[in-house]
Amino acid sequence: MTISKNKVVQFHYRINDLDGNELEASEADAPVAYLHGHNNMMVGVENALEGKSAGDEFSVELPPQESFGEVIKNAEQRVSVKHLQGAKKWKPGMRAVLQTENGAREVTIVKLGKFMATVDINHPLAGQTLKFDLKVEHVRDATDDELSHGHAHGVGGHHH
Repeated sequence: MTISKNKVVQFHYRINDLDGNELEASEADAPVAYLHGHNNMMVGVENALEGKSAGDEFSVELPPQESFGEVIKNAEQRVSVKHLQGAKKWKPGMRAVLQTENGAREVTIVKLGKFMATVDINHPLAGQTLKFDLKVEHVRDATDDELSHGHAHGVGGHHH
């Protein structure tokens, strides 16, 4: 079965910078699952996966506008330190996770006070051309539930 609109796709990924340094990988976790053709995946990855099948492994270089986006200047917000997830003690330059109405968001701490932190809401990989190594694990038809909700359910997908 090939990847096309309304298919649920499970895949593993490895992201490297152009110098070959590994920045992120999914092998230690369940494969990522998403509903193809419903804007649930970064556009460059979704385009690269189109037409592929389970077992396919390949690499693709993606510019910022097709992956984590361009860097937005002055994209800073003040948040309560108690909302920062990922460490017990924080320092400027560290990455943290914030839960937002759109799900988890990775941010970088710019300034830290006792109760409030200023964070840069750009994704830490924004502004970079990156190499994605992708391995398609599974492709299946989406269920009626998944189509009506607009996202994949189950392992690697959305849980209600």
